[in-house]
Amino acid sequence: MENEKVRTEVFINSLEKENTPFLDELEKTAKADNVPVIRKEVQSLLKVVLEMKKPKRLLEIGTAVGFSAILMAEYGPKDMEIVTIENYDKRIRRAEKNIALSGYGDRIKLIRGDAAEVLPTLEGSFDLVFMDAAKGQYIRFFPEAKRLLSDGGILISDNCLGGGDILESRFVVERRDRTIHRRMRDYLLAVKNDDSLVSAVLSAGDGITVSVKRG
Repeated sequence: MENEKVRTEVFINSLEKENTPFLDELEKTAKADNVPVIRKEVQSLLKVVLEMKKPKRLLEIGTAVGFSAILMAEYGPKDMEIVTIENYDKRIRRAEKNIALSGYGDRIKLIRGDAAEVLPTLEGSFDLVFMDAAKGQYIRFFPEAKRLLSDGGILISDNCLGGGDILESRFVVERRDRTIHRRMRDYLLAVKNDDSLVSAVLSAGDGITVSVKRG
């Protein structure tokens, strides 16, 4: 079954068009440096959502080296504003450099700091929120992410299945990973049972949730 899933992913990814040369090189460099970037399946989903929703304001929680923010700037509306939050100094420096080189520095605003502290300070609403940060913190970020989401807005959360560990009992998971396991399960339950959202949990990549805020 696992081999079939891998074969399916390989086939689907073989259908993908290349991104811009800048994005392709950035993705290649990040992977060589063991910096995680969003998978091809997630990239495709974001492109589709951007085309459908055409957001004016977009919030990203977890910048890393700026790959996903730049990708969304490239494939989103030309007048879209992106606010992205990152807490890891080493990655912030690389993200700032990559954003400047991309030519989208006027559309991407990078905020330094812990998202749990930054989110309550943000004002206005966002048409799209993309969460791709520390997995054990999603449940902490959720109330503020939901507050900032406009009516009809879309919340996408990446890497929600923990390499399949989320399916297992917490006693099977390694002790050091049990807190993340519990918190991610809490997050999935919160998203699926929140009456203000309509949500789907998808198995693409390492698990994605897509939620629409009821208007």
